[in-house]
Amino acid sequence: MSETRISGAYRAWVLFILVTVYTFNFIDRQIVGILAVPIKTDLGLSDTQLSLMGGLAFALFYTFLGIPVAWLADRKSRTWIMTIALTAWSAMTAACGFAQNFIQLFLARLGVGVGEAGGVAPAYSLISDYFPPNQRARALSIYSFGIPIGSALGIVLGGILTTVIGWRAAFVIVGSLGLLIAPIFRLTMREPKRGQYDSATAKTEPAPIKEVAQTLIRKKSFWLMSIGAASSSMMGYGLIFWLPSFFVRSFGDGLPEFFSFLPRFLLPENPTPVLYASYFYGMILLMGGLVGIWAGGALADRYGEKSKGAYALVPAVAFLATIPFFLTGVLAPNLIVVFIAFLFIQALSLVWLGPVLSAFQHLVGPNMRATASAIFLFINNLIGIGLGNLIIGALSDGLKARFAEESLRYAILSGTVFYLAAAGLFLLAAPRLKHDWEA
Repeated sequence: MSETRISGAYRAWVLFILVTVYTFNFIDRQIVGILAVPIKTDLGLSDTQLSLMGGLAFALFYTFLGIPVAWLADRKSRTWIMTIALTAWSAMTAACGFAQNFIQLFLARLGVGVGEAGGVAPAYSLISDYFPPNQRARALSIYSFGIPIGSALGIVLGGILTTVIGWRAAFVIVGSLGLLIAPIFRLTMREPKRGQYDSATAKTEPAPIKEVAQTLIRKKSFWLMSIGAASSSMMGYGLIFWLPSFFVRSFGDGLPEFFSFLPRFLLPENPTPVLYASYFYGMILLMGGLVGIWAGGALADRYGEKSKGAYALVPAVAFLATIPFFLTGVLAPNLIVVFIAFLFIQALSLVWLGPVLSAFQHLVGPNMRATASAIFLFINNLIGIGLGNLIIGALSDGLKARFAEESLRYAILSGTVFYLAAAGLFLLAAPRLKHDWEA
């Protein structure tokens, strides 16, 4: 299939603007984690209600609308779809700042999910048409930098803004910034030729949803890796939502001393434990996340040429390696030990992104990549976002009678079983990848 010449500089811009949009995707998605503390106080919510608002409210429409939106992206302009999606989720994030009770906030978060349904699967497809196969794992890893950058910025900005001007204004400001990015994205992002780096025999005509389903049903590795990723995401999303509250509840008194090195201009008057927790977890998200995501993509591109099974084995080893760090980080009384342990946890838990996303782009043709990606995102996010926050929150409520304010510590610790399950599923997928790839 003939290629359209694309300069290296424009490819760099494509990745930059896509990472920027994905960053706002995760800022708007995760800012509620750090704002959960003041929201709980202001609106009088329980941990279970916070879980529903932070997880299920977002996941419901985000997951169910993702597949029809991706089906459309396999047929229409992906850049237009992403522009509309960015505008919608940013507007609904701003609307969260006007909520007066649980129901209103729940509905506003539903709206954020509706918008973000069109933000990710089309981007995966665009990257596959801008980068050749031997560069896709690294390109998708760089795109995935939006996860730790957006999560860290959401946590830190949320902490600063809620301390200075309140949680309502934090939602409005962050949502408004996304609205400013939307026209820039639309004016500078070109729609690439579909399948230009794939085989000359690869189909580019849009595939019916039935054909996509039939193709994926035959590929066991897709389902094993999707459910494995979803198992890890239950813990990953649960941690992003609950760790700020855990740090405030269990280490609130020690956080100011940990940050005694900070210059005064980085701390507003009367800094709160929420602000210190946002700095603490923001550093973990950014540093650990960037290292882990890049390492996963680089290892997949390096070893994947020799053995396709490496795209599953690399994540499996990483998930197993998180367990000792989890035991250390959750149970340690010292904040320095906690910081180092969670830095490793964050890095290892995100190694899977580059290898898995790249493998999925190769398991199907260019005419069905957006739809196949959306099916994966449906599985990953409905289970990960919808259940991860809720399970940890419900466990925390259930353990409160025995452990009081420390109940969240033990609820988080019990979640390590999800990483063990993920490792097992990826190990099962590894020997099947070569066959499914070539088929």
